[in-house]
Amino acid sequence: MDDLNVMESWEEMVDERILRAVREMGFDNFTPIQEQAIPSLLKGEDIIGQAQTGTGKTAAFGIPLLQRVDPELRKLQCVILCPTRELAIQAAEELRRIAKYLQGIKILPVYGGQEIGKQINGLKGVQVIVGTPGRVMDHMRRHTIKLKDVNMVVLDEADEMLNMGFREDMELILGQIPGEHQTALFSATMPKPILEITGQFQKDARMIKVAAKELTIPLVSQRYYRVKKQDKDAACIRLLEYYQPSLCLIFCNTKMKVDELAEIIGKAGFKADGLHGDMSQHQRDTVMRRFRAGSTNVLIATDVAARGIDVDNVEAVINYDIPQDIEYYVHRIGRTGRAGKTGRSFTFASGSEIYRIREIERICHTTIEEKKLPGASKVLKAKADKYLNRAWTLHEHEDMELMKSYLRLKMDEKECDALELAAVMLKLQIGDKGQEIEADRSGQRDGGRGSRSRDGGFRSRSGRRDRDGGYQRRGDRRDRDGGYQGRGDRRDRDGGYQGRGDRRDRDGGYQGRGDRRDRDGGYQRRESRKDRDGGIAFARPKRKNKEE
Repeated sequence: MDDLNVMESWEEMVDERILRAVREMGFDNFTPIQEQAIPSLLKGEDIIGQAQTGTGKTAAFGIPLLQRVDPELRKLQCVILCPTRELAIQAAEELRRIAKYLQGIKILPVYGGQEIGKQINGLKGVQVIVGTPGRVMDHMRRHTIKLKDVNMVVLDEADEMLNMGFREDMELILGQIPGEHQTALFSATMPKPILEITGQFQKDARMIKVAAKELTIPLVSQRYYRVKKQDKDAACIRLLEYYQPSLCLIFCNTKMKVDELAEIIGKAGFKADGLHGDMSQHQRDTVMRRFRAGSTNVLIATDVAARGIDVDNVEAVINYDIPQDIEYYVHRIGRTGRAGKTGRSFTFASGSEIYRIREIERICHTTIEEKKLPGASKVLKAKADKYLNRAWTLHEHEDMELMKSYLRLKMDEKECDALELAAVMLKLQIGDKGQEIEADRSGQRDGGRGSRSRDGGFRSRSGRRDRDGGYQRRGDRRDRDGGYQGRGDRRDRDGGYQGRGDRRDRDGGYQGRGDRRDRDGGYQRRESRKDRDGGIAFARPKRKNKEE
């Protein structure tokens, strides 16, 4: 029952005017969260939906919500709470598209940063509000929002609202709704406070959980490139020139890099804007309006500033920096490949960061394919094809004969043929072939220090191959048994070697300086811990998890 055309049961449950609008929005297939949430909400059930950004949650609650609205009752009937201004605006816009053929339904986003007087005037006759908890509470205190006729409440991105300190506001708003109403809660994660809220304010809620493998959105082609830090800017431009996405999102970990990259990409001929937390609300609204309209086709953003962005038809996402929090990787690539469409994600990783790619694959249950950056010749051909295809669309224009006369005059003047002149014009348009960008092959394949041998193993850096096929470290010397004695080690009575600083134990082995005896008779390295399989997991230094 994936296709809208074959879902007879849904045809009976959903208003035909809503289905018509949804089809026009390009929804060829329902997403998993929509397939499970819409029927339950249409039946009037409370639900808890666990799904990530980009899985179609707005339509999942929006279709049943709009069907509940009485257009004759010009009073507030539905409240949707969102964590950010951007998400509130975008959700309101999508609801308006779904309600395109429903007459008499008024939807309004309410959020901080906008003049309160303007919002108060706009609230007259509104049946659906989409707002941030703080601004909704503000209107409640002013009595400009009255909740007595509310019959449905939606908490979208509930865990994000929790992280932003809105728990008390959420509970106060839910507690102030006097009549019988339906509650739908959507969250990417389900921490204890979220479950406490559901237990207090929902009745017999149905739990709907999108499987982890679906959270990574399989319609997104995921690739990574080994790129040195100093080559990332050039690599970004290389991918934009080769794939030529109509809309592209680029994610950086710092505000400074967002500003720098926006300037660099702009100078390369692309229409680019930056988005980060230091910008005013007016600036952010302007940037998002330009991106949605296609006035700019490249948006560079930090994770925090991009939270809640929901723009259709984003063809590619570039992870300029690997996110500090691996869960953000899912949120980033979820911006593309939406509503049954395919998308691309590209991630840059230096040699020392490959282990983080492996972590993402393990935690997200996905595979990220290693690829080489397109060569300079391929990029030049792609640029030429784009220009020539665009130019050929004018070949039947009424001014073509006049253009041909200009070309004949120039050919006579320069004594050249048409192909030579066309080649010069093409060269002027697409420029020179760029420099090749070498992959970063520092470190071993998975982020270690050794290099790959021809036998598939790893040798230590500065090690050399011996005649037996093993590796001798720099400074080691060959002993009479064909082994190697490390520099500073001494021969023991059993023919082995004792490392400098190690001491003999009662079993005839050696305990390294600073190691301690474990219960299995082996040794645990200092700063290491026992794992659940009985092995030893070496501790890594903790990273600071900076958002910006």
